[in-house]
Amino acid sequence: MISSIFWIAQATIEELEERIALDSAILAETFYFWTVVVMWLIHVGFMAYEGGASRRKNLMSTAMKNILTIAVVTPTFYYFGWYIYGCFQEGWPKNGHASPAAAEGFCGASAPWSSAMGPNLQDHITGVFFLAFLLFSWTTGSIMSGAVIERIRLSAYLILTAILGSVVWIMDAAWGWSSGGWLPRQFGFHDAIASGVVHGVAGVFAFGVLLNLGPRIGKYTADGLARTFRPHNTHLTLMGLMLIFTGFYGFYAACLVIQSTVFPGWLNIYLSPTTLGAIAWVITIGFAGGFTGGWFASKGDPFWTLSGGLAGVISVSAGADVYHPSLAYLLSITGGMVAVWSGTYIEKRLRVDDAVGAVAVHGVAGFYGVLLVGIFAGGYPTGINNVESSLGGQLVGIMAFLPLAFLPGYVVSWILKRMNLLRVPPEVELEGLDMAEFQQDFYPEFERVPEIVIEPDGREVDGAPVLLESYWQTSADGRPARAGVGVGEERS
Repeated sequence: MISSIFWIAQATIEELEERIALDSAILAETFYFWTVVVMWLIHVGFMAYEGGASRRKNLMSTAMKNILTIAVVTPTFYYFGWYIYGCFQEGWPKNGHASPAAAEGFCGASAPWSSAMGPNLQDHITGVFFLAFLLFSWTTGSIMSGAVIERIRLSAYLILTAILGSVVWIMDAAWGWSSGGWLPRQFGFHDAIASGVVHGVAGVFAFGVLLNLGPRIGKYTADGLARTFRPHNTHLTLMGLMLIFTGFYGFYAACLVIQSTVFPGWLNIYLSPTTLGAIAWVITIGFAGGFTGGWFASKGDPFWTLSGGLAGVISVSAGADVYHPSLAYLLSITGGMVAVWSGTYIEKRLRVDDAVGAVAVHGVAGFYGVLLVGIFAGGYPTGINNVESSLGGQLVGIMAFLPLAFLPGYVVSWILKRMNLLRVPPEVELEGLDMAEFQQDFYPEFERVPEIVIEPDGREVDGAPVLLESYWQTSADGRPARAGVGVGEERS
């Protein structure tokens, strides 16, 4: 009798434990799913941001680069990037991708085409966690995309973004953004929300490409002075930045780990404890500080004020899991200022034409953020082995990431340049990529077309070219006197 009661109680406990584990997995799956949804706003923002920053003649070609980034990086990351990372195992080259240990079952750690990525009712994590990393890969491509607008060939860009999104950044993530990576295990390297791993590496990769791509025609005078190409729609650019800021909340959240059945509460990517509230504080106050620094350093320039906000957040992302809000605020102010100063130096002193300041905002601010952890969070234990972070360990990470980022960008773009496949011909650049690729101007209401003048007797004669937005005008007797008529259009 007693043994029967004990057996029933034991079975009930086991059933409850299984149910709790399943509920926990489903909650984690739901969490990562919604981080992916929010992160889509980052790419909506990049498309608006870069489209607004371009001149009118290059609007649609700029937007299409962002759309095709998704088309190209998604399959290449599925087949190559996820394998390189290995998910919480030591970075490539590695063994045992199908290891049942696989970080206690979290994120599969098997080849991406395994059953864990399919309709596996026992796996509620791998697919959505993979998608979170996939969107990080899109982000690296979009960072480079803004820097090279208005003169790069679409085919060259897609080759470069596939290499950056599916090989380069995920390799440095395997080295330093994983509890099994050699940098955190041996040196205590700490980059919790990817200041250097995503942003810094993408910015430096873009810098290597820009050195071979060259400036836009007319950017620099014979005396070496820099001209400013005004964005065709600054409002759209600023709105795009605000959408990126909104998506960053999903980005930050996706950098955390939920493993309540194995670990208590929230963990960073190194499996060290933190809280969702801590990183939410840092991202919000980081934007505020970055806006402040950008505004002062640029003397109120709207573009650099908002870009300073992005740089401010990137500057405190590496230590977002441990920084006090007051410290994060002060550091983010300096991050916004550093981005403005370095962006001006890159444009005017180095004469590198970065159309949106991506090298400064992402590259310089990203590695600046990694350095700040060594200064202000030294001694904080990182990873499951509790290796203390230090300035030396952060410098080792920077020295590892800089060549990994710069050399592929420079070498691949140099090869494309030698093959005459990197940059569009001068006549195409002058005419505008939209006319070359799509044979149309996507702002036809501002296009100059032959005017048709309607005489009082009803005759139509050709007039001087006018803007297509010209309105009907009426004569003294109230009849239509003239109208601007577009090619292939008629107005009645």
